[in-house]
Amino acid sequence: MSQAPLVLVDGSSYLYRAFHALPPLTTSKGMPTGAVKGVLNMLKSLRKQYPDSPFAVVFDAKGGTFRDDMYAEYKANRPSMPDEMRVQIEPLHASVIALGFPLLCVEGVEADDVIGTLARSSAAADRPVVISTGDKDMAQLVDGHITLVNTMTGSTLDVEGVKEKFGVSPEQIIDYLALMGDSSDNIPGVPGIGPKTASGLLVGVNGGLTELYAQLDIVPTLPIRGAKNLPAKLEEHREMAFLSYQLATIKIDVPLDIGLDDLHLKQPDAEKLIELYTELEFKSWIADVERDAKRAGQVIAQEAPAAPTQEQDYVTILDQATFDVWLKKLNDAKLIAVDTETTGLDAQKAQLVGLSFAVKPGEAAYIPLTHSYMGVPEQLDRDTVLRALKPLLEDPTKAKVGQHAKFDINILANCAIGGDQANGIVVQGVAFDTMLESYVLDSTATRHDMDSLALKYLGHTTTSFQDIAGKGVKQLTFDQISLEQAGPYAAEDADVTLRLHHALHEKLQAIPSLNAVLTGIEMPLVPVLARIERQGALVDAKLLGVQSVELGDKMVALEREAFEIAGEEFNLGSPKQLGVILYEKLGLPIISKTAKGQPSTAEAVLAELAEQDFPLPKVLMQYRSMSKLKSTYTDRLPEQINPRTGRIHTSYHQAVTATGRLSSSDPNLQNIPIRTAEGRRIRQAFVAPKGYKLLAADYSQIELRIMAHLAKDEGLLHAFRNDLDVHSATAAEVFGVDLSDVTTDQRRSAKAINFGLIYGMSAFGLAKQIGVDRKQSQAYIDRYFARYPGVLEYMERTRTQAAEQGYVETIFGRRLYLPDINAKNPALRKGAERTAINAPMQGTAADIIKKAMVAVDNWLTASGLDARVILQVHDELVLEVREDLVDQVRDEIRVHMSEAATLEVPLVVEVGVGNNWDEAH
Repeated sequence: MSQAPLVLVDGSSYLYRAFHALPPLTTSKGMPTGAVKGVLNMLKSLRKQYPDSPFAVVFDAKGGTFRDDMYAEYKANRPSMPDEMRVQIEPLHASVIALGFPLLCVEGVEADDVIGTLARSSAAADRPVVISTGDKDMAQLVDGHITLVNTMTGSTLDVEGVKEKFGVSPEQIIDYLALMGDSSDNIPGVPGIGPKTASGLLVGVNGGLTELYAQLDIVPTLPIRGAKNLPAKLEEHREMAFLSYQLATIKIDVPLDIGLDDLHLKQPDAEKLIELYTELEFKSWIADVERDAKRAGQVIAQEAPAAPTQEQDYVTILDQATFDVWLKKLNDAKLIAVDTETTGLDAQKAQLVGLSFAVKPGEAAYIPLTHSYMGVPEQLDRDTVLRALKPLLEDPTKAKVGQHAKFDINILANCAIGGDQANGIVVQGVAFDTMLESYVLDSTATRHDMDSLALKYLGHTTTSFQDIAGKGVKQLTFDQISLEQAGPYAAEDADVTLRLHHALHEKLQAIPSLNAVLTGIEMPLVPVLARIERQGALVDAKLLGVQSVELGDKMVALEREAFEIAGEEFNLGSPKQLGVILYEKLGLPIISKTAKGQPSTAEAVLAELAEQDFPLPKVLMQYRSMSKLKSTYTDRLPEQINPRTGRIHTSYHQAVTATGRLSSSDPNLQNIPIRTAEGRRIRQAFVAPKGYKLLAADYSQIELRIMAHLAKDEGLLHAFRNDLDVHSATAAEVFGVDLSDVTTDQRRSAKAINFGLIYGMSAFGLAKQIGVDRKQSQAYIDRYFARYPGVLEYMERTRTQAAEQGYVETIFGRRLYLPDINAKNPALRKGAERTAINAPMQGTAADIIKKAMVAVDNWLTASGLDARVILQVHDELVLEVREDLVDQVRDEIRVHMSEAATLEVPLVVEVGVGNNWDEAH
């Protein structure tokens, strides 16, 4: 049996590559962590790949090396390490050690030299070696025993691989580097000699530098471009070439205090890892560590949790007497936590399996109703239990708390007591939702699922669903899980929900403005969204089918057009084939490359090429647009029609976006494109039932109005108060013309300026959008600020406040924290500043539409009118209204939506009516 290879990891190489190649990641306190996470991910992957191998993770030590003594300019032109990278070194080293990897830093030499020494000594003992690195210098070490692996790209280099990649053998790599030099390390090499010339010279003389300089007379005969001039150049730089050889040579005789027997992996230090991952906010990894430690039988000493815990008193209720005792407890408790267990996650299709309750921390119960596995104990009668619980759950004076309570509200509304679909439980009195409490407290600090919140605020790792149900295709539904496992799991859900509420409620009470957002905006919206989701929207599946066929025909025609332009057939969905056609055959300019160095065919790149009037990218953009519409909407929407209701039921999410805006999924109705005719046609498939109309009510230019309110700029205030076309008014100011003389192009440019400034658009971005040079666009922006000085003052004031306090607020007090607002990295800081300027507008718009939804729902409920909200998209509400009530509802909804907030300028609501959504909008 062959030995497991020694795995040597070039930690310094991966630190640099992870820092520059991966998206920046920071903690809520602004500490950069992206490079740490990237390197640790790579190490975990290697550990799985080589479970029986000895390991060493090698980093450069602080201070200079012998190469600096040899050549003072060595690495002199390498920029100093960014502060954002430097602060990650210490936690990375600590995490590597805590994971059980031997870590080496040897003073006076580089990581390469330590790796070279260990690799060659291991190879001499006939042990295979894998060096994990992205550094080409390491290719000199490759031999029959030593292989390079680039874990970030998945590529491997053996002897033949080195020859194929560099054109020379591993034995010639040092000579190759000496000739061509290395700008990153400031190894000089011979000026003017690049990779092809270097490999050509070495292959031509069948040797290295010594053989080359001994045969300079044959160099002019070699099949190398400019070969006649090379002997003189080589002679002139002979000394520098041999110095470069010494600099590029990896030492293989570094004195080390450890041997191969010392390089075995250790058991991870769970306590230290939890401490480090907590500081780094790698929350999902903490749960993994705790589970692994539990499986290994380790006991982890934890700090006291943020909220008090009692001994767990969990009950699974299977008899009437116990149920009666708990029913009294529920009625006597001031606040109860409620949770449902179901057969799935689609609230409109899933079936209720059981309910759990908690009356105080540590005291919870699960009532199983429909578990159906072989040998399941007898359970209480489902309908009897639900009828007994119905008065309690429907009592608006009985305060309840849930985690993502909207799901439980919908499940219980659809529970069909006695088989009557109309006879569900209309839950009332949901006073708190821990998901929303966390979200309002800080939308960006953590995920808002129960497992993440329990770990963050209670120091508690919950039992995951996968722990009891399994994974993948063999995963059980909850009704198939034994009560011995299901009972404690479900009771824990209710218990943790109650404990989380106590921890989060205290934090929110300390910040009254945030508590007001929770109680005045988010919680009242929960039952409203639940009703909208249950109502659903009527969709014409036949019309969508016709549209799918038409889109398919257009895609075929576009595919043929693409083949004609390319001069051959190819797979339009293959980035590799597309890259060959675009860049090798058609010779289009390479705008950007992938992480693996290949010319990119991403949508943004194709869009830029299309703007430059290259025909194939234009066709490809159209093809991709049609394909997305077809696969995401016209093909998919008919499949998402609920067979019970005949409608589509999207799910709205309150705790996803950082700014407070709602999002939707299954299907996502927020992203249906409306700028193309094909996209608008999809809205035509959302139809009114017979005898009804669809009414769409949309706030007009709400974010610009909020800008006027926040900036208190007299020019903008005047335009909105006098019901002027704000884009024309801006054009008149910026271009210095009378309002009546504003042209269509001027208005279009002014509109781009108005909205561009809200989203932090630069002069370069504006120039690109309106088709002028950067100097002209900057002049427009300068003139805009001169005419609207209040806007500039608002922006500068907001940047300053954000930097000082670390967050910005909406008009209603919602906060958006900005961890990068004081980052030393200019790109991160500028991005945070743009967010700081935009978030109060976007967040206030989100708050206003939420308040409007609650007001409209209250009005419709109180009036008893045959009308209901069926969709919410951005700043728009779509209602289904009985035909004879359209005029009344149109007038009333304008009032309720426009009064949702009081600003310095009026809120204008535009209302349209039609037989389908497109007509109404």
